[in-house]
Amino acid sequence: MADQPAYQVLARKYRPATFADLIGQDAMVRVLKSAFETDRIAQAFMMTGIRGTGKTTTARIIAKGMNCVGPDGQGGPTVSPCGECEPCRAIAEGRHVDVMEMDGASQTGVNDIRDNIISTVSYAPASARYKIYIIDEVHMLSTSAFNALLKTLEEPPAHVKFIFATTEIRKVPVTVLSRCQRFDLRRIEPEVMIAHLQAIAGQEGATVADDALALIVRAAEGSVRDALSLLDQAIAHGGGETEADQVRAMLGLADRGRVLDLFDMIMKGDAAGALTEIAGQYADGADPLAVLRDLAEVTHWISVVKITPEAVDDPTIGPDERERGRDMAERLPMRVLTRMWQMLLKALEEVSAAPNAMMAAEMAIIRLTHVADLPSPGDLVAKLKDATPPAPAAPAPSAPQGNGGSAPVARGPAGPSGQATALAQAPEALARYDRFEQVVEMIRANRDAKLLIDVETGVRLVSYVPGRIEFAPTDSAPPDLAARLGAALQRWTGVRWGVSVVADGGDPTIAELRDAERLKLEATARAHPMMQAVFDAFPKAKIITIRTAEQIAAAAQAEALPEVDDEWDPFAEED
Repeated sequence: MADQPAYQVLARKYRPATFADLIGQDAMVRVLKSAFETDRIAQAFMMTGIRGTGKTTTARIIAKGMNCVGPDGQGGPTVSPCGECEPCRAIAEGRHVDVMEMDGASQTGVNDIRDNIISTVSYAPASARYKIYIIDEVHMLSTSAFNALLKTLEEPPAHVKFIFATTEIRKVPVTVLSRCQRFDLRRIEPEVMIAHLQAIAGQEGATVADDALALIVRAAEGSVRDALSLLDQAIAHGGGETEADQVRAMLGLADRGRVLDLFDMIMKGDAAGALTEIAGQYADGADPLAVLRDLAEVTHWISVVKITPEAVDDPTIGPDERERGRDMAERLPMRVLTRMWQMLLKALEEVSAAPNAMMAAEMAIIRLTHVADLPSPGDLVAKLKDATPPAPAAPAPSAPQGNGGSAPVARGPAGPSGQATALAQAPEALARYDRFEQVVEMIRANRDAKLLIDVETGVRLVSYVPGRIEFAPTDSAPPDLAARLGAALQRWTGVRWGVSVVADGGDPTIAELRDAERLKLEATARAHPMMQAVFDAFPKAKIITIRTAEQIAAAAQAEALPEVDDEWDPFAEED
């Protein structure tokens, strides 16, 4: 009995042997054909693209085309290598002595480059027309390895060609890229991939349903190798006749229609129904993480369809699902879809890290259903305005009291004339601190947090002139506060300050005034009809921060760019 030929996986069995066999890379093939026909073959090529698009395969085809001698042994470089001559067969089988392949992931060091390339590059080919070095995953080379390669790469001998392949083009030094002719291999379009898989399934004598092929193509994400590997697995699962259910079970996916059902339940806020549905999908073998990924994919797809309706015509999606997607895109607001997307991204992180993926997925579903039907801030404000009674006439503003609740006002012991006299006698270094608030700001500017807190909470100011502070301490004030404050002010200003303590009296502390002002603002805010409507709708709501109109205006002014009166024009003629 004759020996059966060894089984080959589809990804190897149907690996392209010529440029004509490459699919989805028409632009690159045209450029290479033109270069071969005009004898303008570059000294180095850089193939970049995602996994499985044919980078290494293209490198071998180029190597065969450069060294092919034809069936009669008289041919020259060609874009259509014969595949029959000894160079073509040896290169295809990976045994040609003049075509050397390196794995950049395992041979990363400068010694690897020196031993495999630099030490051999000057020798003529043993039997081929060109000596060709193919380095896969070239971005994995070390910096010293790249540097060792640069000189040879820039001025290689006439008989040497380099072909590099990488999935991470940004990690390749620009000095290397500038010496290579670059080709970006594209993801394979779904229509092209489906047709390719149908042809291969036919050659293998297998029947694969169209919707099963669509699932395979979607999972492959544009990689031919991944698609062929999944097709190989699907044919084995189906025993010659493969349906979508088998592929779905193989990939751990939920039925697309059931994913849309789950999505619809979430959007309607049906938490019980959504939990029942995800439990059913889990019982049928769907991975909870895959279900959430499917929900994210559906959210993205519907959002894109809402912006560009023609995106609904995706060949990897069935007609019923397209119609449901079109309907959802018309019904769902973009704010709901973007919120769903953000929450699903967070949920994917949680499920990936959780000890029990199903529990985490159920909690994410509960959260999504409760948030899905919440109104947006704009809708909420509009609703509250409709429910807000007319505001009563505001009382006339009273005259401001004291210092408006910031820091205590500086007072001299002898009134304005006494304070003016003190200022006139004070050294010039103290003239900038005519108010106690400026002393507090100086402490803040010098970032003495402990002293700042003690001053704001422990000082009841009795009197102040530049260079002299008199205060009554609170019960919480540390006993050395006066000494620490005087020493710090002398250190920062270079002038001795007199800081003395009295038993009682003085104004409220800065902290007390600040709290009183905050409580007053909060009471005013709570009395506003709009806020009353908010608290009626959300009884557990709390006021966290209050900003006055003046604070908002000051913050906006601080963030604004300064105006430029006169811009310098480098092209203006000088007078």
